[in-house]
Amino acid sequence: MSEKIPVTVLTGYLGAGKTTLLNRILSEDHGHKFAVIVNEFGEIGIDNELIVGADEEVFEMNNGCICCTVRGDLIRIIEGLMRRKGKFDAIIVETTGLADPAPVAQTFFVDQDVQDQARLDAVVTVADAKWLADRLRDAPEAKNQIAFADVIILNKMDLVTPEELREVEARIRAINPYAKLHKTSRCAVPLDAVLGRNAFDLDRILEIEPSFLEVDDHDHHGHDHGHDHGHDHGLKHYHDEEMQSFSFLIDGEVDPARFMPWINLIVQREGPSILRSKGILAFKGEDKRFVFQGVHMILDGDLQREWRPDEKRVSKIVFIGRNLKEDDLRSGFMACAANPAQ
Repeated sequence: MSEKIPVTVLTGYLGAGKTTLLNRILSEDHGHKFAVIVNEFGEIGIDNELIVGADEEVFEMNNGCICCTVRGDLIRIIEGLMRRKGKFDAIIVETTGLADPAPVAQTFFVDQDVQDQARLDAVVTVADAKWLADRLRDAPEAKNQIAFADVIILNKMDLVTPEELREVEARIRAINPYAKLHKTSRCAVPLDAVLGRNAFDLDRILEIEPSFLEVDDHDHHGHDHGHDHGHDHGLKHYHDEEMQSFSFLIDGEVDPARFMPWINLIVQREGPSILRSKGILAFKGEDKRFVFQGVHMILDGDLQREWRPDEKRVSKIVFIGRNLKEDDLRSGFMACAANPAQ
């Protein structure tokens, strides 16, 4: 089977620095070629004028905000791109600053032709260190973009004090403790921090950050260790009133005959409230790890690599969303344990 083309969805609120990051990606000397799909709010897309890199294929979707109509547009463009395979190594979709990334991510699960040929590599959100706290108060889209991210670029750190930076980082962690976080000025991040993440299937994150799914009361997940000593000290722990993130662990195997009906029921019933769900499970009687991911009510999962002999067979699951019922989710998942004594 031919290798699927990786797709990076680039999101972030208006003015956060998405175009700066895109220009950096396109102009860096990395030897890769990208097809870029720009979705700009309004009939006339001006972002195209700002994007450098004469060799790149730039496609505009001018339908305004991303929604179902644009999903059809996106499918059409990607299918057109697939007929030109070999001309590029990866696809970047830049969404409008007012967009919820969910429908874009769902495109890679709902359309079979797209799913066969492209895979969602990561959702990358650019956040403005100076204005994010205000946007989290008045713009639900900004909160969605943070909650949805696999990678967060906390940009414009040169415009805030160290105390303000710690404050905004704490607010991000209250919404999404699981994303990889990079603090930058002018979106100066290494290319491999953004591309080739395989972040959507969890494996890559677990290699980089083994504590990613550990269940504890302290959200140390994903901090960039080593950049500034003691950066964690004094990091306040916010509890976002509306957005929540929960992870649960079964110290052993899961019965697929219990788990599959349960997770399907949960996403059908709570899907609108669940922005993201992810998990790595040890199924009873199965040598391979079952990896699943979900966007709202759409789930995708399959058996991936075999459990290594030195690897403990445990089952871990993550939910990020609004107004989730933690106790119901925990008890429901625990009831899926292959060993009822769990």
